[in-house]
Amino acid sequence: MSLLNTPIPTICRSERTNREASKIEGPVQKPSYAITESTEAFALTVDLPGVAKDGLEVTSDTGEIRIVGRRNWKRPEGWTSLHRESVDSTYELVLTYDNALNNEKITAQLRDGVLNVTLPKAEEIKPRKITVG
Repeated sequence: MSLLNTPIPTICRSERTNREASKIEGPVQKPSYAITESTEAFALTVDLPGVAKDGLEVTSDTGEIRIVGRRNWKRPEGWTSLHRESVDSTYELVLTYDNALNNEKITAQLRDGVLNVTLPKAEEIKPRKITVG
């Protein structure tokens, strides 16, 4: 899906699932996400229900951020499953961007199945006040 002509920030230049490059086996789902912007950073919020911190990978490379989350369903010991709709699943989201980000200061936090990633803007793209002489 191309987002070039939409009014959202250009951090989300495009989205894709890169299954060949990641070598993920089994079904892959694209998680729901939202992007917001302030003068200092972009904020990426991704819904990853059932994904624990140890099942999460967030990587950033020049022009791309990649999120992979794996959810493993575990039957409690001593219990027998009578009905099950919860399955093991993998979420993958790859966003490419054309904005300059400060990759060294990117932070991520997972809480209650929601991943919050802060993508600080590089100094050269932050708005600045120009003094008129």
